[in-house]
Amino acid sequence: MIYDLGVSASLTTFAGLQVFMKGQTVHVQDSNQQLRVLNLELNKDRDVQRIHGSGVNTLDIDPVEGKYMLSGGSDGVIAVYDLENATKKLQYTCKAICTVSRSHGHVHKYSVETVQWYPCDTGMFTSSSFDKTLKIWDTNRLLPAEVFSFEGTVYCHHMSPVATKHCLIAVGTKNPKVQLCDLKSGSCTHILQGHRGEVLSVKWSPRHEHILVTASADSKVRIWDIRKATGSLIVLDQHNGEIAKSSSEAANTAHNGRVNGLCFTSDGLHLLTIGTDDRMRLWNSFTGHNTLVNYGRVCNESRKGLKFTVSNGCSPDFAFVPVDSCIAVFDIFSGQLLTELRGHYNYVNCCTFQSDFQELYSGGSDVNILAWIPDLGRTGVENDEPKGSEAGTSQNLIFQDEWSSSDNEN
Repeated sequence: MIYDLGVSASLTTFAGLQVFMKGQTVHVQDSNQQLRVLNLELNKDRDVQRIHGSGVNTLDIDPVEGKYMLSGGSDGVIAVYDLENATKKLQYTCKAICTVSRSHGHVHKYSVETVQWYPCDTGMFTSSSFDKTLKIWDTNRLLPAEVFSFEGTVYCHHMSPVATKHCLIAVGTKNPKVQLCDLKSGSCTHILQGHRGEVLSVKWSPRHEHILVTASADSKVRIWDIRKATGSLIVLDQHNGEIAKSSSEAANTAHNGRVNGLCFTSDGLHLLTIGTDDRMRLWNSFTGHNTLVNYGRVCNESRKGLKFTVSNGCSPDFAFVPVDSCIAVFDIFSGQLLTELRGHYNYVNCCTFQSDFQELYSGGSDVNILAWIPDLGRTGVENDEPKGSEAGTSQNLIFQDEWSSSDNEN
């Protein structure tokens, strides 16, 4: 939580809250929320109804009530789940309240890669697919209100969570040009040119409604202000300008491989990127500066977008990253691997964070959607050491740090 007050810098603790005051901003940090995230474990009492016939590619929890979850699968199916425990029993199943099944007249023909709730209302959601379409759905009627078609495979799309002056959806496709679709006019109104490879991930800033970030197979990440027609504002450079463009092809590249994952921190001040060079990097989203936080080797073999997420309301912030059949939990600002969440039987494709209760949901190629819930028994013991402190001794080999003090690669 952030409050604007005219106070000088200080730190205090009250009722389990750490309050840091600096300048005109007061940050309230709940240590209990941090403990809940650190004690996430697979909840064997909460099942999510199995709907998909093949892998689950994408999940999204509605930002209005935090009650409804969307899922999209490799089978083209979309499901809407009610996460609330209406039975009040310890053991219960989150059931699908409606589905766009294979028999539905408007089902996607191929794999659904991204689903997202309309940021202000659960009456509408969006989906995009390898069938080269982006669909805008009326939730109540379960029918598409609008369909956008593209020339190339659609890898991703995103709506701004804070926009009030535009209704644009950014779309990344096999075409290097980023498409901006306007919900009001029902047409593609803008094209952003600059990438030279397929666009694998797009994200709007949660802080500024006109700022968009795009990641591509050309190893570049670009930050755009869509109000400007002069091209991207910043091209992220992993070397922070220390290598001259004339001396290295690596200049102005964010990664040494395809960049297929983007995620802002909840305050919008920092940006996380993931590439097929098995690196995750943290950037200052205003300056484009590489903060050089070292996360070690983060194995990433995905040929399409990698859907990871971050916590909200915790200090420090955490990143939840699908890595093979587990979810790696990192301290965003120290780079420490805190723990690995294991429960899937195959590759984990996506995860989404429920900030109201510090819960996590993940979907995988094993067709399962799993719920990760804080162990309240452990979080209730103040002196209980977070399991993350032991995680470093049991890290999977894929996480072993290949970085040394003489190696500036981050």
